Amino acid sequence: MTDTIITTRQLSKTYPGRRGRGGPVEAVRGVDLDVTGGEIVGFLGPNGAGKTTTLRMLTTLLEPTGGQASVNGFDLRRDAVNVRRSIGYVAQAGSSYPLAVVGEEIVDHARLYGVPRSLAGERAAALFAKLDLDGVATRLVKTLSGGQRRRLDIAMGLVNEPTLVFLDEPTTGLDPQSRANLWQHIRGLRDDLGTTVFLTTHYLEEADALCDRILIIDQGTIVAEGTPEALKRKISGDGITLTFDDAAQASRAAVVAAGFPGSQDLATEGASVRLRVPDGGRAIPSLLRELDAAGLDLAGVEVRRPSLDDVFLQLTGRSLREDPAA
Repeated sequence: MTDTIITTRQLSKTYPGRRGRGGPVEAVRGVDLDVTGGEIVGFLGPNGAGKTTTLRMLTTLLEPTGGQASVNGFDLRRDAVNVRRSIGYVAQAGSSYPLAVVGEEIVDHARLYGVPRSLAGERAAALFAKLDLDGVATRLVKTLSGGQRRRLDIAMGLVNEPTLVFLDEPTTGLDPQSRANLWQHIRGLRDDLGTTVFLTTHYLEEADALCDRILIIDQGTIVAEGTPEALKRKISGDGITLTFDDAAQASRAAVVAAGFPGSQDLATEGASVRLRVPDGGRAIPSLLRELDAAGLDLAGVEVRRPSLDDVFLQLTGRSLREDPAA
C-alpha cells in the first residue's frame, strides 16, 4: 500500500482583524486532504481562496490556528524542524542569489541541510545532469536564462534528497518552450526519482498535462478533488457554438436549439448561439438537420469538450486566469 505523505484534518488559519478594519479573517476553514507517495498533485484556487496560506502552512512558513496535519510522518506543529528537513520547497520568486556562482550556490544550500561539502558537490553534479544544467556551474546565476534559473531553483529544492517537493507556480514567466521542457523534468521527479510533487499553478493546461490528481480550494475549503478527467466528466456535456450571418438567424436558431434533446445552458450572443449537450459528436448531425429544416444557414460550428477551466468556472464562479497574482 502506498504511504500517505501529507494528511490534514480541519486545517485552518485565521488572521486577527486590524483595528478599525473589521473582524478576524478566516483564510483557511477546515481543509482535509491526503496526498500519497509518488503522486503529482495540483493545488488550484482563485485569488484569496486560501491556496497560498495552505501551502505556507504545509511548508512550515506559517503556523496553523486550528486542525491537525502531518507531512512525511512528522506533525506539522510539534515537529516542524523535521518537516523542513524532509521536504523540498521551490518558491514562486525563486531563492537563488543573482550574483552567486551557480555551483557554489547549490552547494551552500545543501550545507544548510547538513550535507557534507563533498557529498553536496556530487549531488549538485548529478542534479545538473538530470536537469539539463551541464556547463553552468561556474557561471553567475544572473547570466542564466529564465528556464535555466527555474531548473536551478528546482535543483536547490532537491539537493537534500526530499521525498516530497513543493513547487509554487514553477513555470510562471517562462516562454512556452521552456515551460514544456520544465514539464518533462517535473514528470521525471516522480518517474525517475520517486519524488512526490505538490504544485500550485495558474496554467490549467499545465495541471491537466502534469497532475495525477487535482485539488481545488475556494473560500478556504476544498470544493473538489479528482483526476483531471474525472473532474471534467462532472461538467454535463460538450459545448457547441453555432455561428450565423446575423443576430436574427441566431435568435431563430436558439428556438430550435432550446427544443433539441438534452440541450442546456443555452445562450445567445450577437450572431452566435451556445449550448451544451451530452455528446457533441453524436448530436451535431441531428442538430444540423433540424437547423436546415428551419431554413437556417450556418456560417460556422464548433464542438468543445469540457476543460478544467469549465470545471473551475462552475465550481468557483471565476476563471483561474482572472487572477494571475493569486
